[in-house]
Amino acid sequence: MSHPVLQLHNATVVKGEHAVLDGLTLTIQSDEHTAILGPNGAGKSELVRLLTLEDRPIATSDGTPPIRVFGEESWDIFELRAQLGIVSSDLHHRFVFGNNEGRVVAEAAVLSGFFATQGILRYGVVTPEMRARAADALERMGVAHLTSRRLDEMSSGEARRVLLARAMVTAPKVLILDEPTTGLDLVARHAFMERVRNVARAGTTIILITHHIEEIVPEIGRVVLLRDGRILKDGPKAAVLADANLSALFAAPITVESADGYYYARPAPQ
Repeated sequence: MSHPVLQLHNATVVKGEHAVLDGLTLTIQSDEHTAILGPNGAGKSELVRLLTLEDRPIATSDGTPPIRVFGEESWDIFELRAQLGIVSSDLHHRFVFGNNEGRVVAEAAVLSGFFATQGILRYGVVTPEMRARAADALERMGVAHLTSRRLDEMSSGEARRVLLARAMVTAPKVLILDEPTTGLDLVARHAFMERVRNVARAGTTIILITHHIEEIVPEIGRVVLLRDGRILKDGPKAAVLADANLSALFAAPITVESADGYYYARPAPQ
Protein backbone atom coordinates (compact mmCIF):
# COMPACT_ATOMS: atom_id res chain seq x y z
CA MET A 1 0.00 0.00 0.00
CA SER A 2 1.35 3.39 -1.00
CA HIS A 3 1.10 6.14 1.60
CA PRO A 4 1.11 9.88 0.92
CA VAL A 5 4.53 11.47 0.98
CA LEU A 6 3.40 14.11 3.46
CA GLN A 7 0.32 14.63 5.59
CA LEU A 8 0.00 17.76 7.72
CA HIS A 9 -3.02 18.19 9.99
CA ASN A 10 -3.43 21.64 11.54
CA ALA A 11 0.37 21.84 11.83
CA THR A 12 1.71 24.87 13.69
CA VAL A 13 5.36 25.73 14.28
CA VAL A 14 6.27 28.64 16.54
CA LYS A 15 9.70 30.30 16.61
CA GLY A 16 9.99 32.83 19.40
CA GLU A 17 6.58 34.50 19.49
CA HIS A 18 5.92 34.07 15.77
CA ALA A 19 4.04 31.22 14.09
CA VAL A 20 6.11 30.40 11.01
CA LEU A 21 3.51 27.79 10.05
CA ASP A 22 -0.02 28.44 11.23
CA GLY A 23 -2.54 25.59 11.26
CA LEU A 24 -1.33 24.07 8.00
CA THR A 25 -3.31 21.15 6.57
CA LEU A 26 -1.77 19.63 3.46
CA THR A 27 -1.41 16.21 1.82
CA ILE A 28 1.04 15.44 -0.99
CA GLN A 29 0.55 12.08 -2.67
CA SER A 30 3.24 9.85 -4.10
CA ASP A 31 3.99 10.77 -7.74
CA GLU A 32 2.25 14.13 -7.26
CA HIS A 33 4.92 16.58 -8.40
CA THR A 34 4.25 19.71 -6.36
CA ALA A 35 5.63 23.23 -6.14
CA ILE A 36 5.38 25.27 -2.94
CA LEU A 37 5.51 28.91 -4.04
CA GLY A 38 5.71 31.96 -1.83
CA PRO A 39 7.64 35.11 -0.99
CA ASN A 40 10.55 35.19 1.45
CA GLY A 41 9.34 34.57 4.99
CA ALA A 42 6.26 32.62 3.89
CA GLY A 43 7.29 29.48 5.79
CA LYS A 44 8.53 27.45 2.82
CA SER A 45 11.84 26.36 4.34
CA GLU A 46 10.11 25.47 7.62
CA LEU A 47 7.89 23.14 5.62
CA VAL A 48 11.05 21.37 4.42
CA ARG A 49 12.28 21.10 8.01
CA LEU A 50 9.03 19.39 8.96
CA LEU A 51 9.26 16.97 6.06
CA THR A 52 12.82 16.01 7.04
CA LEU A 53 11.83 15.86 10.75
CA GLU A 54 14.40 18.52 11.70
CA ASP A 55 11.53 20.37 13.40
CA ARG A 56 8.29 19.15 14.92
CA PRO A 57 4.92 20.93 15.01
CA ILE A 58 2.93 21.62 18.16
CA ALA A 59 0.66 18.74 19.22
CA THR A 60 -2.93 19.14 18.04
CA SER A 61 -5.80 19.57 20.48
CA ASP A 62 -7.74 16.62 19.06
CA GLY A 63 -4.83 14.20 19.34
CA THR A 64 -4.49 13.68 15.58
CA PRO A 65 -0.81 13.48 14.58
CA PRO A 66 0.09 16.87 13.10
CA ILE A 67 2.51 15.25 10.67
CA ARG A 68 2.99 11.91 8.95
CA VAL A 69 5.75 11.17 6.45
CA PHE A 70 5.07 8.13 4.24
CA GLY A 71 2.22 7.33 6.62
CA GLU A 72 4.38 7.20 9.76
CA GLU A 73 4.45 9.58 12.75
CA SER A 74 8.03 8.76 13.72
CA TRP A 75 11.09 7.58 11.87
CA ASP A 76 14.65 6.50 12.38
CA ILE A 77 16.13 9.65 10.88
CA PHE A 78 18.77 7.76 8.88
CA GLU A 79 16.16 5.46 7.34
CA LEU A 80 14.07 8.48 6.38
CA ARG A 81 17.01 10.31 4.81
CA ALA A 82 17.56 7.33 2.51
CA GLN A 83 14.07 7.94 1.10
CA LEU A 84 14.37 11.72 0.78
CA GLY A 85 16.87 13.35 -1.55
CA ILE A 86 17.51 17.02 -0.79
CA VAL A 87 19.21 19.77 -2.79
CA SER A 88 19.39 23.34 -1.56
CA SER A 89 21.63 26.37 -1.85
CA ASP A 90 22.18 26.06 1.91
CA LEU A 91 23.50 22.50 1.47
CA HIS A 92 25.80 23.77 -1.28
CA HIS A 93 27.09 26.47 1.05
CA ARG A 94 27.75 23.94 3.83
CA PHE A 95 29.73 21.70 1.47
CA VAL A 96 31.88 24.51 0.14
CA PHE A 97 32.29 26.72 3.20
CA GLY A 98 31.73 24.26 6.07
CA ASN A 99 34.24 21.91 7.65
CA ASN A 100 35.30 20.60 4.23
CA GLU A 101 36.05 24.09 2.90
CA GLY A 102 35.29 22.77 -0.57
CA ARG A 103 38.08 20.21 -0.52
CA VAL A 104 35.79 17.22 -1.03
CA VAL A 105 35.83 15.78 -4.55
CA ALA A 106 32.66 14.98 -6.49
CA GLU A 107 32.80 11.21 -5.95
CA ALA A 108 33.15 11.62 -2.17
CA ALA A 109 30.34 14.18 -2.11
CA VAL A 110 28.01 11.73 -3.84
CA LEU A 111 29.12 8.77 -1.70
CA SER A 112 28.37 10.82 1.41
CA GLY A 113 24.71 10.60 0.45
CA PHE A 114 24.74 6.99 1.68
CA PHE A 115 25.81 8.15 5.14
CA ALA A 116 23.92 11.47 5.40
CA THR A 117 27.22 13.31 5.90
CA GLN A 118 28.76 16.24 4.07
CA GLY A 119 31.51 14.54 2.15
CA ILE A 120 33.26 13.00 5.16
CA LEU A 121 33.56 9.23 4.72
CA ARG A 122 35.94 8.26 7.53
CA TYR A 123 33.20 6.55 9.55
CA GLY A 124 31.52 4.63 6.75
CA VAL A 125 32.47 1.56 4.77
CA VAL A 126 32.29 2.32 1.06
CA THR A 127 31.47 -0.77 -0.98
CA PRO A 128 32.13 -1.38 -4.69
CA GLU A 129 28.36 -1.24 -5.25
CA MET A 130 28.22 2.21 -3.67
CA ARG A 131 31.02 3.43 -5.92
CA ALA A 132 29.22 2.03 -8.96
CA ARG A 133 25.98 3.77 -7.96
CA ALA A 134 27.84 7.02 -7.34
CA ALA A 135 29.44 6.82 -10.78
CA ASP A 136 26.04 6.16 -12.35
CA ALA A 137 24.46 9.11 -10.51
CA LEU A 138 27.24 11.46 -11.67
CA GLU A 139 26.80 10.20 -15.22
CA ARG A 140 23.02 10.76 -15.16
CA MET A 141 23.53 14.34 -13.98
CA GLY A 142 26.06 15.05 -16.72
CA VAL A 143 29.02 15.58 -14.39
CA ALA A 144 30.90 12.26 -14.62
CA HIS A 145 33.93 14.16 -15.94
CA LEU A 146 34.14 15.92 -12.56
CA THR A 147 34.48 12.72 -10.48
CA SER A 148 37.90 13.62 -9.08
CA ARG A 149 37.51 17.41 -9.03
CA ARG A 150 36.99 19.34 -5.81
CA LEU A 151 33.74 21.23 -5.32
CA ASP A 152 35.56 24.53 -4.80
CA GLU A 153 37.16 24.09 -8.23
CA MET A 154 33.79 23.80 -9.99
CA SER A 155 31.33 26.38 -11.18
CA SER A 156 28.24 26.79 -9.00
CA GLY A 157 26.15 25.03 -11.64
CA GLU A 158 28.50 22.03 -11.77
CA ALA A 159 28.61 21.72 -7.99
CA ARG A 160 24.83 21.93 -7.76
CA ARG A 161 24.48 19.03 -10.23
CA VAL A 162 26.97 17.01 -8.16
CA LEU A 163 24.71 17.60 -5.16
CA LEU A 164 21.75 16.48 -7.26
CA ALA A 165 23.66 13.26 -7.96
CA ARG A 166 24.25 12.94 -4.21
CA ALA A 167 20.53 13.34 -3.55
CA MET A 168 19.64 10.65 -6.08
CA VAL A 169 22.35 8.08 -5.27
CA THR A 170 20.15 6.28 -2.71
CA ALA A 171 17.24 6.07 -5.20
CA PRO A 172 14.96 8.12 -2.93
CA LYS A 173 11.19 8.12 -3.24
CA VAL A 174 11.08 11.92 -3.10
CA LEU A 175 13.42 14.68 -4.29
CA ILE A 176 13.07 17.90 -2.28
CA LEU A 177 14.42 21.02 -3.96
CA ASP A 178 14.63 24.01 -1.60
CA GLU A 179 15.39 27.14 -3.65
CA PRO A 180 17.74 24.91 -5.67
CA THR A 181 18.97 27.42 -8.26
CA THR A 182 19.89 30.30 -5.95
CA GLY A 183 23.19 31.75 -7.14
CA LEU A 184 23.10 30.08 -10.56
CA ASP A 185 23.22 32.02 -13.79
CA LEU A 186 20.62 31.60 -16.54
CA VAL A 187 22.44 28.79 -18.38
CA ALA A 188 23.37 26.87 -15.23
CA ARG A 189 19.81 27.16 -13.90
CA HIS A 190 18.40 25.76 -17.14
CA ALA A 191 20.88 22.85 -17.14
CA PHE A 192 20.04 22.01 -13.53
CA MET A 193 16.27 22.11 -14.02
CA GLU A 194 16.51 19.95 -17.14
CA ARG A 195 18.11 17.24 -14.98
CA VAL A 196 15.25 17.68 -12.51
CA ARG A 197 12.79 17.11 -15.35
CA ASN A 198 14.53 13.82 -16.13
CA VAL A 199 14.21 12.78 -12.47
CA ALA A 200 10.49 13.58 -12.51
CA ARG A 201 9.92 11.62 -15.71
CA ALA A 202 11.74 8.63 -14.22
CA GLY A 203 9.16 8.45 -11.41
CA THR A 204 10.71 10.17 -8.38
CA THR A 205 8.23 12.52 -6.71
CA ILE A 206 9.38 16.15 -6.90
CA ILE A 207 8.66 18.74 -4.21
CA LEU A 208 9.98 22.12 -5.31
CA ILE A 209 10.21 25.01 -2.85
CA THR A 210 10.67 28.33 -4.64
CA HIS A 211 9.67 31.95 -5.07
CA HIS A 212 10.40 31.90 -8.83
CA ILE A 213 7.51 30.56 -10.90
CA GLU A 214 9.74 30.09 -13.95
CA GLU A 215 11.41 27.22 -12.04
CA ILE A 216 8.15 25.26 -12.02
CA VAL A 217 8.94 22.75 -14.75
CA PRO A 218 6.15 21.34 -16.97
CA GLU A 219 6.17 18.00 -15.13
CA ILE A 220 4.93 19.71 -11.95
CA GLY A 221 1.13 19.69 -12.00
CA ARG A 222 0.19 21.03 -8.56
CA VAL A 223 1.05 24.37 -6.99
CA VAL A 224 0.55 25.46 -3.38
CA LEU A 225 0.76 29.18 -2.63
CA LEU A 226 2.09 29.86 0.86
CA ARG A 227 1.94 33.23 2.59
CA ASP A 228 2.55 34.07 6.25
CA GLY A 229 2.63 30.38 7.16
CA ARG A 230 -0.80 29.66 5.67
CA ILE A 231 -2.05 28.21 2.39
CA LEU A 232 -3.39 30.96 0.18
CA LYS A 233 -4.27 28.72 -2.79
CA ASP A 234 -3.78 25.06 -3.69
CA GLY A 235 -4.65 23.22 -6.86
CA PRO A 236 -3.77 22.48 -10.49
CA LYS A 237 -0.96 24.66 -11.83
CA ALA A 238 -2.96 26.37 -14.56
CA ALA A 239 -5.67 27.43 -12.12
CA VAL A 240 -3.36 28.55 -9.32
CA LEU A 241 -0.82 30.49 -11.39
CA ALA A 242 -3.26 33.24 -12.31
CA ASP A 243 -2.89 37.02 -12.12
CA ALA A 244 -5.24 37.47 -9.15
CA ASN A 245 -3.69 34.68 -7.10
CA LEU A 246 -0.10 35.81 -7.57
CA SER A 247 -1.05 39.43 -7.01
CA ALA A 248 -2.50 38.40 -3.65
CA LEU A 249 0.54 36.24 -2.88
CA PHE A 250 3.11 38.97 -3.50
CA ALA A 251 0.87 41.89 -2.45
CA ALA A 252 1.43 43.66 -5.75
CA PRO A 253 -0.18 43.64 -9.21
CA ILE A 254 1.25 40.65 -11.11
CA THR A 255 0.74 39.58 -14.72
CA VAL A 256 1.26 35.91 -15.59
CA GLU A 257 2.12 34.51 -19.01
CA SER A 258 2.73 30.92 -20.12
CA ALA A 259 4.57 29.22 -22.95
CA ASP A 260 5.63 25.62 -23.63
CA GLY A 261 4.48 24.44 -20.21
CA TYR A 262 6.32 27.16 -18.29
CA TYR A 263 4.88 30.17 -16.49
CA TYR A 264 6.39 33.62 -16.13
CA ALA A 265 5.37 36.49 -13.87
CA ARG A 266 6.13 40.20 -13.96
CA PRO A 267 4.83 43.24 -12.15
CA ALA A 268 1.82 44.69 -13.95
CA PRO A 269 2.22 48.16 -15.50
CA GLN A 270 1.10 50.87 -13.11
